[in-house]
Amino acid sequence: MDRNSITGVILIVLIVVGYNALFPPVIEVEAETSDNNNTTVIVEEEANVNEETNTSIVSDTTELNNLHQRTYGVFAPSAKGSNEDILIENDVLKLSISPKGGRIVSAILKDYQTTDSLPLNLVDRDSSAFNITFFSEGNRIINTQDLYFKSVDKSDRSVAMRMMASNGGYLEYVYQLNDGDYMTDFNVNTVGLEKIIPSNRNDLELKWSINLPSTEKSIENERMYSTVYFKYLNDEVDYLSETKDDEESLEGKAQWIGLKHQFFSSVLINNDGFEKPTLVKTTTKESSTNFVKNLEVETQLAYNHNSRESIPLKLYLGPNHYETLSAYNMDLERMIPLGWGIFRWVNKYAVIPIFNWLDNSITNYGIIILIMTFIIKMALAPFTLKAYKSQAKMKVLKPEIDKITEKHKDKDPMKAQQATMALYKKAGVNPLGGCVPMLLQMPILFALFRFFPASIELRQKSFLWATDLSTYDSVLDLPFEIPFYGDHVSLFTLLMTISTLLYTRMNSQMSGPQMAQMKWMMYLMPIMFLGFFNNYAAGLSYYYFLANMVTFGQQFVMRKYFINEDAILAQIENNKKKPVMKSKFQKRLEDMAKKQQEAANKRR
Repeated sequence: MDRNSITGVILIVLIVVGYNALFPPVIEVEAETSDNNNTTVIVEEEANVNEETNTSIVSDTTELNNLHQRTYGVFAPSAKGSNEDILIENDVLKLSISPKGGRIVSAILKDYQTTDSLPLNLVDRDSSAFNITFFSEGNRIINTQDLYFKSVDKSDRSVAMRMMASNGGYLEYVYQLNDGDYMTDFNVNTVGLEKIIPSNRNDLELKWSINLPSTEKSIENERMYSTVYFKYLNDEVDYLSETKDDEESLEGKAQWIGLKHQFFSSVLINNDGFEKPTLVKTTTKESSTNFVKNLEVETQLAYNHNSRESIPLKLYLGPNHYETLSAYNMDLERMIPLGWGIFRWVNKYAVIPIFNWLDNSITNYGIIILIMTFIIKMALAPFTLKAYKSQAKMKVLKPEIDKITEKHKDKDPMKAQQATMALYKKAGVNPLGGCVPMLLQMPILFALFRFFPASIELRQKSFLWATDLSTYDSVLDLPFEIPFYGDHVSLFTLLMTISTLLYTRMNSQMSGPQMAQMKWMMYLMPIMFLGFFNNYAAGLSYYYFLANMVTFGQQFVMRKYFINEDAILAQIENNKKKPVMKSKFQKRLEDMAKKQQEAANKRR
């Protein structure tokens, strides 16, 4: 292409470009217009969607309000509220109260911890319930657990929670804590509900349940001591079974109802009495490792249709400490299982005073148990001495009794028994003389059997290898479980068993021949106790071990300084020379022996 041609092409291109620059194509303008139109449409569509959404929200809210109105009636304003817990506390107790239902959802005891060193909480939010149910206008059933309470008059140690009605009335819970006290003042107030609650309804139904959380080392021991206690207005205290699921409809008005754990309790108190019917129930959580039992209460609160009413209640959330509970003068200390009858009296008037006296000056509970054991054994020493003297008399007579046994071994055993009884009478020896002093000691032994596992003072108190004297000590954890024994080895229980076997052997050497047939049982019992006490409180096994050791010392001293077998033999020989006076008891024994002999002769 020549130069001219190139110049022409360039000019054509410049003209085309210049034209397009000066006069944009119509199609581009139309496209831009189209984009603008699309934007307008989108904006309009978005506006329509927002308008429809707002309308939908308004519609949903209206529908929800209508639903609340149909369900709760005048209490519809309380269908919504805050979910933030309200906290009140004193120096020993910290309570969390939920606006939903106005109930306590956490009760932290500041001076105590679980066996895992966690804060000790008596109330689990998710597995507990506390609600009041009543009828309102339109025969609606109102349950406080479905509605929200508003907090008013809040302070560090008190709060009023109100479930509002549209007419200005309300149901109110008032919680008030006092300094250093586990007892909470809990008032249930009604204001302006006299026209809302039907006139034929004269009560408010209260339902209360707690899944007792496991706080101790042994959940099996916890279950043994957990149940529902209750006290009637006539002062009678009773409880449901601790070993099986149980329920009962109370026959009269109850002053208080306690949901009792091994070492802690939640007790609801109404000094005017809870109305009938009142139902209490226990259900064991055997498959659970976190919860001990489920304890339930269904009862009634009286309502008199006044414009303002107040039901003064109290709520105890605290330890099963004897002095603490007894200070309220409501028999709350009866929840501590100290035994019945004479066993409880021994604990109440002897064991507990001695224990508290030592506790005031000694901080080591192992030493306290040691000193307490020595005091008790010294108090029982006169009875022990009498038993040893009786055993010594039997030992002195043993050679003569052996001769009688040998003489009649191939003949009639009844004659051997009669001859032995005749020897006892002639020598002035009572074969049961050693049993009576032991029987007098039994109330103390059984009282202590109940005291140590129930004593919260021993909880989480260590001594030697035992980390907690209120539960079993373990020096060896077994990789398997032995039936009737367990999966661990308790050293205190082993020491108790060995010392008991030694004590049994020493006694058998001084026992008369009539005990020969029972010796195998005497040795079997300590072996059986080995399995039983292996899972029991270490403090109890430790006490029995100490008691055996003190007994060994007493036997040595008494035999060396208080019992002279030569003098006893001389006294027996002197008694043989005296005329025998038969007692009524001896005559009855002789008559029984004669009848048995006659019956045996007839059978031949």
